[in-house]
Amino acid sequence: MKIIITILLTGLSSYALAAEPTPNLPPVDVVARVLRANPTVQAASSQIQVEAANRNRLEAGQYEWNVRLGGQQRKSKPALNPEERFNEWNAALERPIRLPGKASLDAELGAAGIGLAETAHGDALHESSRTLLKLWFVWLRESTAAAQWTEQFALLEKQSKGIQRRQQLGDAAKLESIQSEAAQAQAETQLAQARLRQRTAAEDLRRRFPGLPLTEPTQIAEPLAITGQENDWLEAIFKQSHELGIARGESQKAQLAANRSSRDQLPDPTVGMHVSSERGGEDHIVGAYISIPLPGGGRRATADASLAQVSAANYRESAVRQKIEAEAASLYQSATAAIPTWQSSRHAAERLTRAAEMNARAYQLGEGSLNDLLTARRFANEAQLMAKLLQLEALELGYRLRLDAHQLWDLD
Repeated sequence: MKIIITILLTGLSSYALAAEPTPNLPPVDVVARVLRANPTVQAASSQIQVEAANRNRLEAGQYEWNVRLGGQQRKSKPALNPEERFNEWNAALERPIRLPGKASLDAELGAAGIGLAETAHGDALHESSRTLLKLWFVWLRESTAAAQWTEQFALLEKQSKGIQRRQQLGDAAKLESIQSEAAQAQAETQLAQARLRQRTAAEDLRRRFPGLPLTEPTQIAEPLAITGQENDWLEAIFKQSHELGIARGESQKAQLAANRSSRDQLPDPTVGMHVSSERGGEDHIVGAYISIPLPGGGRRATADASLAQVSAANYRESAVRQKIEAEAASLYQSATAAIPTWQSSRHAAERLTRAAEMNARAYQLGEGSLNDLLTARRFANEAQLMAKLLQLEALELGYRLRLDAHQLWDLD
């Protein structure tokens, strides 16, 4: 009856893992809340407000009304009359005028800044997701190692107690007891180190992502096979890449800035009107004027620098594209190769575990040595741990591929 219940529970547990869309990961709603509360993401969100204000500044432009006031005293010495003094004043109201075509470019520059900030916000979310996924699997690996060494220590402890009883009964040599205690001590050391690494990894997660629940999984899910061709994954990653979007947006913004600098080679005029009172109010003057700066080498140099910035931005975009393509191809190849590697490791672990069990039975029957048994169990433990770590690596690589293609934790 117990065997039937165990089989049913195991089947239900496996079904639950298969039905879960992202097994061995925290819930999506928790991940979304934790990531959006991340300071880096919050800073990127605030930068959108900065660019919105900058857009308003560009659309308004540096074209403000200017008031000029002046006063003077006129002193004249006519040939026949006494010396005369007159208090005089003047006032002017002027404003620069943005030439046609510049306002639309300023508006486009402001919109491009907002677009870049929004893309950078998405990139901050994505990079934070990458960091969370990486640290989560670091913690999973250390937790798995601690659990594996816990099992090994319990097994060796049970074996050591059995040998001590056999020694008391005169059925085991003192050397075997020493060998068993030494193996148990080594396992205890490994267990202590594994638990320390587990606590360190957990603390790192808690500090970087407060509010993220750390619940150790009851078992590790089997990695799903990577479907689709490499080009399909590369295309999906290119399409969703925020890093490439930022580089592309910077190239577009640099081109807009170059066009704006080219327009600035023709200076904006300043128009105004003025009034003045002369000779103590005897003369009243009303007039208008226009002021046009004469362009020099500075404006041409600024335009040339902007064109060079366009070239630099285009090269940076090409470099980013190459980098993403190389990383995506490497990730696809690693994720694809990780599954058969894990399967081979699992097969080896099963064989070594079976060999250790056979050595244990042989030792109980007096047909094998304790040294052979300890060696077999050490090999089996190492193989089991390696198989579990490779299973987690295959699972992580599959999730990372889906994350970069925005098929996992797509929070934009």
